[in-house]
Amino acid sequence: MAALYPFRALRPRPADAARIAAVPYDVVSTDEARRLAGDDPLSFLRVSRAEIELPEGTDPYSPAVYERAAHNFQTLRATTLEIEREPSVYAYRLRMAGHVQTGLAACVSIDEYERGLIRKHERTRREKEDDRTRHMRAVGAQTGPVFLTYRARADVDGIVAGVALRPPLFDFTAADGVQHTVWQVTGSERTALVTAFGDVASLYIADGHHRAASAARTCSEMRDGGRHGEALGDGADFTTMLAVAFPHDQLHVLPYNRVVTDLAGLSPDQFLQQVQADFTVTAGPPTPAARGEVAMYLQGQWRTLRPRTAAAPADPIGSLDVSVLQDRLLAPVLKIADVRTDKRIDFVGGSRGPAALEQLVASGKAAVAFSMFPVSVSDLISVSDAGAIMPPKSTWFEPKLRDGLLIHII
Repeated sequence: MAALYPFRALRPRPADAARIAAVPYDVVSTDEARRLAGDDPLSFLRVSRAEIELPEGTDPYSPAVYERAAHNFQTLRATTLEIEREPSVYAYRLRMAGHVQTGLAACVSIDEYERGLIRKHERTRREKEDDRTRHMRAVGAQTGPVFLTYRARADVDGIVAGVALRPPLFDFTAADGVQHTVWQVTGSERTALVTAFGDVASLYIADGHHRAASAARTCSEMRDGGRHGEALGDGADFTTMLAVAFPHDQLHVLPYNRVVTDLAGLSPDQFLQQVQADFTVTAGPPTPAARGEVAMYLQGQWRTLRPRTAAAPADPIGSLDVSVLQDRLLAPVLKIADVRTDKRIDFVGGSRGPAALEQLVASGKAAVAFSMFPVSVSDLISVSDAGAIMPPKSTWFEPKLRDGLLIHII
C-alpha cells in the first residue's frame, strides 16, 4: 500500500506566492525561462533554471549554474521563504478554464518507488537525471513535485472536499490563466487523510519521471556518503520525495504531437504513396476525432490517417496510436528508428494546438506534422501495471503544477 508522509514545507509567504511560483523547469527553454522571469528577483526560475542569470550561451549543466542556483535559493530562504512549524499535508487545486482537479501534496517513499508501488511508464535520460540530481544536491532540497495519480477513492475525495471549504493558504491566478489554490492540512484532518490514503494500492507517475529518478539517486548518494534518515519529526527526509497525487478521474490529458523536419528524401507524392500502404488517407480535421486516428499536416492540408489493420487490443503498448504511428510510418517511411535520439523529429505539447503545428510546417522548420488523439489515463495505468514502458512523449498533462510553492528540504 502507498503512504503519504506529512512534511514541514519551506514555502513563500502568501503575499509572495504568485511571484515566486514558476512553471516546471523542464517545460521551457532557457530563452523562455529568461523571458518569464523578466526582472523579478523572486521568480523561482532563478533557482530551477539558474543559467538565465549567466551569460547567453552558458552550458546549462556547467558547475556555475548549480552554484548560482544554490546562491539564489539561499537568498530566497533568507528573505522570503519560511518553514512550517509542523508537518503538514496540502490540498492543491488547479483550475484551468472549465477544468478543475484537486490533489494531495506530501512526500512519498523512495523505497516504495524502487519496489514498484509507485509505478512508472517512461524511461529517463541519463543527462537529465544527472542535472536534477546535481540540482538537488546543490540546493539541498526538492523544489518541484512529482505529478502522481491514483485510482480515485470516495473517502479521500470527501476529506479533501471538506478541506476546500476553508480559506486557503495560497490562491492566485498565474499569467497563463491557471488558478492555483493550496490549503494546509494539519491535526485530525491530516491524520484522517494519511489513514485513508494508506488504502491506496499503487501510485502512478503521470509526469516527473526525471524528478523521481533523481530523488532516488540523490537518496542513494546521500546514504553512500554516510547519511541516515534524519526526519524533521515527521518521517519526511531525504528517503522521501515531494509529490502531488491526483485522483485518476480528475486528470486532463492532452496529446503530445510530432513534427518531422524532412521526408527522408521522398517527394510529397512519394511519401503519400508509401503512407497509403499501411493507412487509409482522407481529407480531415486538424484534431483526430477518436482513438485509432492520426491527423497529418502536409503541404498546407490536414488529412486523417487510419491504419488498414488494427493493432492487437490486448497489447497495451502496440495498440497505442503513438506506437502505431512509429511502427508503421515514422520508422519504415521516414526512417526515424529512435525518437529519443533522432534530431529530425520534435514534439509539441497539445496545449499549443494545431496552429503551432501548421506554423512549424509553413515556416519550413518541419516538412510534416502529426496531431495525435490523447492517451487515456486508463492506458497509462494499464501500461504501468504491466511493468511496460510507453513510447517517449506519449502524454502531456495540463494544467501544470508550479515549482517553488512547496519545497521539501533534504
